[in-house]
Amino acid sequence: MKVAQLSGSLRTSVGKKDARALRLEDRVPCVLYGQGSQTHFSVKKIDMERLVFTPDVFQVELDIDGKKASAIIQDLQQDPVKDTIRHVDFYELDEKKPVKVGLPVRVTGSSRGVMAGGKLAQVYRRLTVVGLPKDLPEEVSIDITKLRIGQSIRVSQIEANGLTFLEPANAVVVAVRMARGAAKGSDAGDDDDEE
Repeated sequence: MKVAQLSGSLRTSVGKKDARALRLEDRVPCVLYGQGSQTHFSVKKIDMERLVFTPDVFQVELDIDGKKASAIIQDLQQDPVKDTIRHVDFYELDEKKPVKVGLPVRVTGSSRGVMAGGKLAQVYRRLTVVGLPKDLPEEVSIDITKLRIGQSIRVSQIEANGLTFLEPANAVVVAVRMARGAAKGSDAGDDDDEE
């Protein structure tokens, strides 16, 4: 999993007034929990936006006034109109405790079905997994090279070393569907390397 550094300052008081004042100073109120007591702090808005507005998932190395912690973003509150970040919850990681996280799905390869005129449908852009922090990858990579028209890859077919998927095992992640003008017979002819 990718690692990002983030520096924060402890909050002296906690409440709506304090949070509003922080947002006016272009800072985001945050809380760190998971191992013992909660820590309330704030970080620069621009630093937080770099972490949030990206398809990647990060393990965040926090430095809160000298206290260091390794965490992941557990919850995020955004303004419904402006889309600005209002509050972030961080969950402190423990190497021995499994953690739940949503990983981006990356599709690799060129599908035979798509080259024959089929249409690739990616049902899931993100899959939720549970695993130890050391086992968490940057992404769930799916090779679609052998997919033909009418075939799909389900959650149960994805290799996951040390991870448990929370989506149903029979849920379709990617599929190649018939499109207008697709020649179904043209991608079924080359069966020589199928064995």
